[in-house]
This record gives sequence, structure tokens and C-alpha cells, in this order.
Amino acid sequence: MRLKEINGQLCSLLRGIIKQREIRTMETGHFADDDLLSVLLKSNHKQMQENGSKFGMSIDEVIEECKAFYFAGQESTSNLLSWAMLILSIHQTWQTRAREEVFQVFGDDAPNFDGLNRLKIVTMILYEVLRLYPPGIIFNRIIYKETKLGKFTLPPEVHLILPVILIHHDQQLWGEDVKEFKPERFSRGVAKATNNQLSFFPFSSGPRICIGNNFALMEAKLALAVILRRFSFELSPSYTHKPSFVVTLQPQDGVHLMFRKI
Repeated sequence: MRLKEINGQLCSLLRGIIKQREIRTMETGHFADDDLLSVLLKSNHKQMQENGSKFGMSIDEVIEECKAFYFAGQESTSNLLSWAMLILSIHQTWQTRAREEVFQVFGDDAPNFDGLNRLKIVTMILYEVLRLYPPGIIFNRIIYKETKLGKFTLPPEVHLILPVILIHHDQQLWGEDVKEFKPERFSRGVAKATNNQLSFFPFSSGPRICIGNNFALMEAKLALAVILRRFSFELSPSYTHKPSFVVTLQPQDGVHLMFRKI
């Protein structure tokens, strides 16, 4: 009952925000494109104009997209950064290597898109963090038509659960050191690290892969680059390791770190 109440309040709040955007559009005569919701409403309006109203999204569907914006665009990335900072505070050698790479690529200049793409060590670290602590520990897929999966034949409407965290921690797939933090696994890319098997999919895979995949990784690289250039950090004695799954995998009591300015 409490969950339904909170969801009702959230939907009411989002519905009000959407209504305000629609009123603003009527007053100005055009759609703004200064945030994700405005871009979505503009695109939805264009789709309905060109193809008919049945091809557009309903208000309820727009509300669901707004929820996705938050969880995918903020919650997942913030948790990825939290786990990355925790891991680097424990593995100081990798923290030093990542910092040296950031200074080598950017020097004292502001981080830029091309430079972020050249951060090989930082990318390896983020991949290994995503392997150990994927934001989404399971994915749910619905089969819409009879599908053959190996020796199994699955009927329509079956809910298929993909246990991401179990596959990411499978010793047969990753080796005896599967529980260890070893970014060098990804030194030659994801394909080599997985032996071309689908055993690493923190953002799902295929046509249903998370649309924010590249953006989330770029955002995480940028945040780490800024932090590493300004601070060194280590784990606080007050930290207690309590991974908790509430929509995403997150540290239940936060990550307690001690920062020192460089």
C-alpha cells in the first residue's frame, strides 16, 4: 500500500510537470528543447502529427519514460561512481595508474570528449566495476512468440529472467579469480575478456540494450577524471560493506571515504 501511495504521488507530480510544459508550449507556440522531457514531448508531438495519434505515446507512457530518465540517467551512474570510488580507495595502485593516465591525456586542460575516449585504464576499471557491481542485477524480458533457446522451446508470454550478477560472477566463465578486482581482464576489450561469449552485459545487450549506455560511461569517466586530478582518497574505517538491491545495486549505508587534496 505504501509503494502504491508513493507511486501515485510520483505520477501526480510528473503529470503536473508535463502539464506545465504543454501550457508553456501553447503560450510560446513552439516546443522548448532545453531538457530531456521537453525533447521527448517535442518528438512525440512530431510523431503524432506525421503518423497519427495512435503512433504517439500516451501521458502514462511519457510518465514511465520520466522514471527511466531518473533511474538510468542518475541512479545507475551515481551507483557506478560509488562502487568505482570504493574499489579505487582499496586498490591504490590502480588509483595511481588511473590518475597518471588522466594527467597524461589532459594535463591541466579541461576534460574533453576526444580525451575521455582515450582513457583506456579508466575504461578498464569501470568495466571491471560493472562486472563486480552491475547497477541492474537482473533483467526481465517477455517472449512474444514461440522461441527456441538451445534445446528448449519457450511459449509466448513467458517471463525470462536474466541473472546478470550471477553470470558476471560465474567461475566457469571468468576463471578462479572471478571474485577479484582485475581490470586487466579488459585490456584487449570486452570481446577478448569474454571469449566472444555474452557473459558481460551490465546494460543488457542486443536491440534492447540501454539507450544510455555510452552516455553513462562517458559521464562516469568525466567525473572520475575531475576527481582523480584534484584528490587522492582512501577507505574510511567507518565503512561497512553492505551491497543492497533497491531498483539498482547500491551501498546500503553509502561509501565512506577520506579525501586528500593534491
